[in-house]
Amino acid sequence: MGETIIAALGNLFTIENFIFVNIGLFIGIIFGAIPGLNGNLAITVLLPFTFQMGTVPALLMLAAIFFGSNFGGSISAILINTPGTNAAAATLIDGYPMCQGGQPRRALDMALTASTVGGLISALCLLFFAPQISKVAITFGAPEYFSLAIFGLSVIASVSGKSLLKGLISGGLGILLATVGIDSVSGLSRFTFGNFQLYNGVKMLAVLLGVYAIAQMIGRINQTETVQTSELGDVAKDDHITPGDVKKTLPTMLKSSFIGAFIGAIPGTGGAIASFLAYNEAKRCAKPGDKFGQGEIKGVAAPESANNGATAATLIPLLTLGIPGDVVSATLLGAFTMHGLVVGPKLFSTSGPVVYAVLIGCVIAQVLMFVQGKYLLKLFVKITHIPQDLLTAALVVICCTGAFAIARSEMDVYVMLLFGAVAYVMQKMDFPPVPIVLGMVLGPTAESNLRNSLVMSGGSWSIFLTRPICLAFIILTVVLVILLKKGDAKQRSATQQFMKDEE
Repeated sequence: MGETIIAALGNLFTIENFIFVNIGLFIGIIFGAIPGLNGNLAITVLLPFTFQMGTVPALLMLAAIFFGSNFGGSISAILINTPGTNAAAATLIDGYPMCQGGQPRRALDMALTASTVGGLISALCLLFFAPQISKVAITFGAPEYFSLAIFGLSVIASVSGKSLLKGLISGGLGILLATVGIDSVSGLSRFTFGNFQLYNGVKMLAVLLGVYAIAQMIGRINQTETVQTSELGDVAKDDHITPGDVKKTLPTMLKSSFIGAFIGAIPGTGGAIASFLAYNEAKRCAKPGDKFGQGEIKGVAAPESANNGATAATLIPLLTLGIPGDVVSATLLGAFTMHGLVVGPKLFSTSGPVVYAVLIGCVIAQVLMFVQGKYLLKLFVKITHIPQDLLTAALVVICCTGAFAIARSEMDVYVMLLFGAVAYVMQKMDFPPVPIVLGMVLGPTAESNLRNSLVMSGGSWSIFLTRPICLAFIILTVVLVILLKKGDAKQRSATQQFMKDEE
């Protein structure tokens, strides 16, 4: 083992590796920050160019793109209320209100710090605990996945605003959209209305761009979005995080990072689920004076720690079991194969020096991301000083380009525009948009695993009560919803009293 680590360090500490890690981080941040683009697209585009590179620098650059894109998604979520990646959808709930309140740099600084903490914990879990965590993940069958999805859907209760009913309707719409296309179990088409372009389903990224970006652009065009450039720059002197902010959010960041690492290690989940679960947990533990949904800094720290905590952890089932944890790790599977590495239980024994060089490099990449992010934040904050009419026009063009780039289909552009209009009307009627995303993310997982579970049990629902992990998730879901509703009422009362005391 000692000789393997020494050889791995020799493979890692080269100028070439550090150059390509920084290039990967920069590309990932840019792709993550631009709505419609994402880290998986960047990895896919650059994958052929790595064929002529050495194995370690190639894999490190591709992994760095993955890490950078997850942080990059928070940039557009905070500055323009449009998540650059699915995993950043929870970040905008409090990140954008902070930006509106004249604290874009503070929100971005918090996102960067939380992303680094989450990424470091995730990378260390990958390095030290991969075999142990994978043993837990491999015990998950269809019933456990269904229970986990239901637990995730319970987060709708925390992001529904004033009306739980409207939140459930929005969530139901998201689940309904996720059923469009070919049924993965029966192979039959559903809700396609004879349109072959709908056979592959409604692309979540297209809906995401419509719900968040286009709806807001319509609001700006109609002058219902009153954010002005001058208001965003009025408190620049105080626009940075302080040691007090870090101390206040550190417990939240640590807890959320471990939530993200655990969820990320379970194949088929990923950063989007982890970020909403962590946000829900942070809101449940809110203290008097915390203003979740109104620009609470913990509301930025929690999802960013969790979605970056899931990044390296998604490689755990890939490297130890040969099972891709999400779409990105599936793409990275192609990269490992292309460079002659066979992932699975024997990977660490047959290619130890190379694998450990990549794993240790993942830890170092998180530190480099923090350094690089610090230098780039000043540039990103300047986005808020672009004239709003020019920014609106540019964003519409970028979103249309991004929607078309998903599958080079005009249909995705039409879907984006349609749901932009639908989301705009829903927002005017106080229907929250976040549950739509939750429904689309968790709906397919819940449906397919419910049906597979009932096939396993011969149609008996008792299967969910006889499996300990399922039962634990079900009990946790019920308790969580009850505590959350009580906590919301208590928090509103405590916050009102807090505001009176401040006055």
